[in-house]
Amino acid sequence: MSDDARFEDGREAPLNLGAFDPEDLQVLSSLVQDAVFPVTEMTWRPRERRFALLLNRFRWEDQGRDRHGAERVQSVLAIDHVLKVSSQGIDRSEKDMVLSLLAVEFEPGEDGTGYVMLTLAGDGAIRLAVEALEVSMKDVTRPYKAPSGKAPDHGD
Repeated sequence: MSDDARFEDGREAPLNLGAFDPEDLQVLSSLVQDAVFPVTEMTWRPRERRFALLLNRFRWEDQGRDRHGAERVQSVLAIDHVLKVSSQGIDRSEKDMVLSLLAVEFEPGEDGTGYVMLTLAGDGAIRLAVEALEVSMKDVTRPYKAPSGKAPDHGD
């Protein structure tokens, strides 16, 4: 007779997740918390009604961090059904600016519409008016050693 499989025996793979309700979005938000990205890696395609970010995401889900150290991975965070984009605290002309994503939240409106809020460190924010909630996150590179060598820490 064989033993049951254990989580620790599983192989880690790139994440490819979607969120269609606020509860799913909380999971995605926790995975992209502390992601960093250059201001130049934000794209809004009005014709496609899609807003996307290329993030350097900390791998919070990494079970092997004690063995190999802290890692990041590049991921695409895409929000679909976007009708309007507004922001505060972001100067797009500063091409060297690096932003840090703290949270992704949904403020519901009427009939499934609402706002996806991207809260950034330093009082920055991006507000996306959406026709429906549809957010996806997909890892697009192999993990790499975090330049700091450690996990982000917000203190107590």
